Amino acid sequence: MNKDTSSVTLSVGKIKDGFVLDHIEAGKSMELYRYLGLDNLDCCVAIIKNVPSKLMGKKDIIKIEGSLELINLDIIGFIDHNITVNIIKDGMIVEKKELSLPNTITDVIKCKNPRCITSIEQELKHIFVLTDKENQVYRCKYCEEKYHS
Repeated sequence: MNKDTSSVTLSVGKIKDGFVLDHIEAGKSMELYRYLGLDNLDCCVAIIKNVPSKLMGKKDIIKIEGSLELINLDIIGFIDHNITVNIIKDGMIVEKKELSLPNTITDVIKCKNPRCITSIEQELKHIFVLTDKENQVYRCKYCEEKYHS
C-alpha cells in the first residue's frame, strides 16, 4: 500500500512554559541535543527535523519544557549563532533571544594538540577563545591550537 506522503503534516503540540530552538540547520538537531546534554534533562523535549522553511528551505526545531536555565546558550551560539531562542510562557512567545558567537567556550570541544597541557593534566578544563570573529576561529587558551570542526 503506497500512500502519497507529500502533503502529510506532522502536528507537534504547543508547549505551555519553556523554550523553542528555531532555525537550526537541517540535520543538526541531534548534534545540538548531544552538546546540550538534553538526554540528561528530566523534562519533555521534542525534536522536529526537516521542517519546511521559506528562509532556509528546511530546518530543525527543538522544543523544551522548562526553564531556559536548563541549557548553556553559549553552546548554542558556538554551534550556530543563527539559531533563534523563543521563550514560551502560557503557550505564547514572550521573548526572542538572538545569539552571538561566545568569546570563550569551556569543555565543549577538546584540544587535539598532543603537546597541550590539557593532554597531560586531565582535570584541566578545555577552554577555547574566539580569536577571529569574522572567520569564526577558536583557539585553545593554553597552546593556541586552532579548532577544526
